[in-house]
Amino acid sequence: MIPLHDDNPTEITPVITIFLIVACVLVFMWQLSLGGQAGQAVVYSLGVIPAVLLDKVSLPAELALVPPYLTVFTSMFMHGGFMHLAGNMLYLWIFGNNVEDAMGHFRFVVFYLLCGIAAVIGQVLQNQDSQIPMIGASGAISGILGAYLLLYPHARILVAIPLGFILYTVRLSAGWVLGFWFVIQIASSLTADPNSAGVAWFAHIGGFVAGMVLIPFFKYRRIPLFHPAHGARKRHNRL
Repeated sequence: MIPLHDDNPTEITPVITIFLIVACVLVFMWQLSLGGQAGQAVVYSLGVIPAVLLDKVSLPAELALVPPYLTVFTSMFMHGGFMHLAGNMLYLWIFGNNVEDAMGHFRFVVFYLLCGIAAVIGQVLQNQDSQIPMIGASGAISGILGAYLLLYPHARILVAIPLGFILYTVRLSAGWVLGFWFVIQIASSLTADPNSAGVAWFAHIGGFVAGMVLIPFFKYRRIPLFHPAHGARKRHNRL
């Protein structure tokens, strides 16, 4: 199930969402410009490595470009491939603009970073001895998805469902789309090998839960949780 668009307009220009997308794209282009070996080295330098973050092992001096705690933030802007980047940026664009709209630019920055930190904690606690670097914006974006679920569960999301070689499109409520997404993360985390490289499922879960917990404190007071669908709001406004 691939989300394509929502029916939830915003009142402000989502400048932070746009900035994050541009920043991630530029960082990815920089990664590509380094070439294979140097590009892999920078993943170890700027990605989160649980064992390094917890001071259980140390990186070689030539790879220790920043203190381990800073990799919690640098890792959020790096990606492991074009599809990794494209998928994350698609989710960030569809859902990030509305969450930014619900809390304002400055609080959205803080919210995004806190969700990213929670995602790292979730992944690190799952395997504290791991020496596999974790990169990507998906942990922080998962927090946005958790917030969107509580803010706009009735918004309609246009999704594409692959059926063989055909993409079938349908509109579903955000509650169904994001609820299904979260169930997939949990199911995948239960079957994944914690000692192998792959998707950081526990980061997704940690970020998503953090977004749900934090959104009541970050949203504008005038913005209710469980907001009605856009169409329902329009019908209500005409009465």
